[in-house]
This record gives sequence, structure tokens and C-alpha cells, in this order.
Amino acid sequence: MEMWIPEKAAEIIRVLMNHGFEAYAVGGCVRDSILGRKPEDWDITTSARPEEVKRIFPRTVDTGIEHGTVTVLMDREQFEVTTYRVDGEYTDHRHPKEVTFTASLEEDLKRRDFTINAMAYNPETGLVDIFQGIEDLERKIIRCVGDPGERFDEDALRILRAIRFSAQLGFVIDDATKQAMSERAETLKDVSAERIRVELVKLLVSAYPEKIREACRLGITRVVLPEYDAIVGVEQHTPNHIYDVEEHTIRALCNVEPESVLRLTMLLHDFGKPIVKKTDNGRDIFYKHPEVSARMCRDILRRLKFDNHTLDRVYRLVKWHGLKYLPNDISVRKALNRVGQDIFEDFIKVQRADISAKNPKVVDEKLAMLAEKEKIYRKIVERGDCFEVKRLAVNGRDLIQSGIPQGPILGAILERLVELVIEDPELNEKERLLEKASQIKDDPSIFDEKQYFFEP
Repeated sequence: MEMWIPEKAAEIIRVLMNHGFEAYAVGGCVRDSILGRKPEDWDITTSARPEEVKRIFPRTVDTGIEHGTVTVLMDREQFEVTTYRVDGEYTDHRHPKEVTFTASLEEDLKRRDFTINAMAYNPETGLVDIFQGIEDLERKIIRCVGDPGERFDEDALRILRAIRFSAQLGFVIDDATKQAMSERAETLKDVSAERIRVELVKLLVSAYPEKIREACRLGITRVVLPEYDAIVGVEQHTPNHIYDVEEHTIRALCNVEPESVLRLTMLLHDFGKPIVKKTDNGRDIFYKHPEVSARMCRDILRRLKFDNHTLDRVYRLVKWHGLKYLPNDISVRKALNRVGQDIFEDFIKVQRADISAKNPKVVDEKLAMLAEKEKIYRKIVERGDCFEVKRLAVNGRDLIQSGIPQGPILGAILERLVELVIEDPELNEKERLLEKASQIKDDPSIFDEKQYFFEP
């Protein structure tokens, strides 16, 4: 079998071979090339020791030299070159206590996770496929190299990686591999939150995010995302729904584009439903579930060490995903004020995905109404309507100069002025707003909590 290799990666292999060493492209880049996918990285394995790699190539970085990995710099590109190795005992279900370098490619490939990742390629010798990786690619199967229990005992993260590869490639997991995953799911508690997060996001933005259902059935989410297990089998006897919460979530997840914030939002958007569910005369009620789901979302994303930018956007999208508003200028401006223009495009995508996963009898009408709201939103933005404080014709300094004291009342008055301008855009003139501010400064109701209405 011939396989295309980028020139710089091929040059590293040639140079190592010219110095008397073996060298191969290995792992995911070989798998993806065979599948016709573009590899993200090109990793190289070699019989050369790290110090020999450093001596041969003028520009290197000691990436993980204790484990045999040196990064070779070719112009502006980086390639990880790792010495053939045999891993020692694993004591934490994640890292070997020590590694031993070997001259055997076969020994190096034996330590790898799945057969489809245990193939090596060299332009001169061709493909090395000791564990029938090609056959598993053709059969579309994820299967461990050797004994699956041993592979997962070595590195528990491989349990999540199996689900992730299944989701990315649309492959099924071999029965023995699946059984070992289920038996050892509890060991995922030893894996760092950061590593769990990376695999979860890759699964969610994959071509088959519904594979998270399999992660649940194997006991994996019980360890890494127990909130998911709570939505399984939660019925929704309402006019808007015919699916239980899990099925609705899966369908909504598949209905939105594969972007991490959107997929996270659809995964988490109804996690609060089991907590708030009440039944009245045979009809289920999920009062304030978006707000409860948002609080849960914040806790989950913090636990998994997500960055603040992602946390903020997902939290707000979950909080507002069920906001009820009408297809008219005033109502859409109010929605923009609540949700925020910075996420409003995503908010529309989230609502579209959510609606599409509801009772088919209500979907067409709701989607048509959402399309009308989107048209109005775009006209509002194009006109430059005021729907937030920064668009007012007055600011805090203007109010202070007019005699309104600094403090909470200042912000409350600005918010009330925005509400008035949303209702009547012609009010957005400095003198008229200052007059209104003077009239409402002594009104205690300006501190009343706003009431919002959500889809059930």
C-alpha cells in the first residue's frame, strides 16, 4: 500500500534512515490517511534514542524526553518523534511509572490503544499492520490491541477515547472492548477534568454526537457526567413533546451545527427538568427549568475546567433557550435586551434545534414563527434600534449631572429607560430621557425583579 506523506515528515523519516535507524509515520495519521481524512498531526516513531534524534536534527524541543519524545522543528512546522518503547507498570490508570526503550517496532505497537491506531508506514517498507488494523477499518470496528482490560487498566482515558473515535468515525465498538470499558468505567475518576473535557468536546462536535447515549449505557457518564444519567427515561407529557428528556436532548444535539458552544448548550439545556418536574392532571410541568439547567450547566463546566468565555456563553444560552417572545419589534427588542446581541445568532440556532426536537405536530408552526422573529431581529440590527443601555441617548454621567445619585439606583434607572425606549424608540432623545429619569427616580418598583416567560 502506498500512502502520501507530507514532504517534511517524509524528510525526517529519510534522514533518520540515512543515519541507520528505522523510522515510520505512526498512529492516527496513518489511520486517517487510509480513510481519506486529512490528519491533524504527523507523528513519527523511530529506533533512534532521543539523544540521537537531537544530535541528527539541528532544531528540536524536549517535549517529553523522559518518555522518548522529541519535537523536531522543520521551518515553522513541528513533528513529534518518539523512540520505540515499552511502558512499565501503570499505578494511576493514566501514566506508566517508567518506560524502556526498545529496538522493536512490534513491541512499540503492542502498547498502543486500538488496532486502527497501531499501524505504521514507511515509504520504503510500506504499511506495518501487525494487529489487523486495516481489517478493522474495513469492518468499521473499534478494537483494543491485545487484551482490552489491560489496555484500559493502563490508561483509563482510553475508555472515553473509544467512544470518541466511534463518534468521529461512525464505527461500532468491539464487544470485548465494550465489556472491558463497562467493567472499568469507574477508573475514569482517576483521569483529570481537563482530559475528560477534551474528549467530551471531541465527542460532541463529532459526526455522531448521539454516541453519548452509548457512553451512558456503559456506565461512563455516571462517572464523568452523572447529570446526564438523571435525564434518562424522564417522560414529558406535554403538547410540545412526545420524546423523553434524553431522546429530546439527543435529537436537539444532532440538530445543531458541530460547534462546541452550541453542542454543549444542547447537551445541557434540559438537565434541570428532572429536578423541577411536577405533574398536574396528567400533564407534566417543568417550571423554571431553563434557570435550573443554567445553574447546573455552570457547575458542570466549572467542574470540567472549561474556560470562562465558553462557560459564559453556554450558561446564557441555556438560561434563555426557552424564552417566549412574539414576532414583533417590541418583543424581539426585549429578547435582545435579555439575551444579549453577542449571542443572539447562537440563541436563534439553539431555539431552532430545540424546536426541531419537539412534537412533530408543533414543529412547523414554531419554526415558521422563529423565522419571522429572525427577520425582525435582522431589521432591528440594521436600523440600529436601541435595546440596551449602551445604545441610549444618555449615559450614567448625564444622569449624575442631572441630580441622580450614584449607586444601584443609577443602574436601575438606566435599565428602566431602556425598557421605555424598547416600547417607544422615539423616546431615545437626551432631553426626553432626562425628563423620564427625573420622573421615575423615586419609584420603588424600579428594583422589582423582572418576570420572564419560557416555553414549557
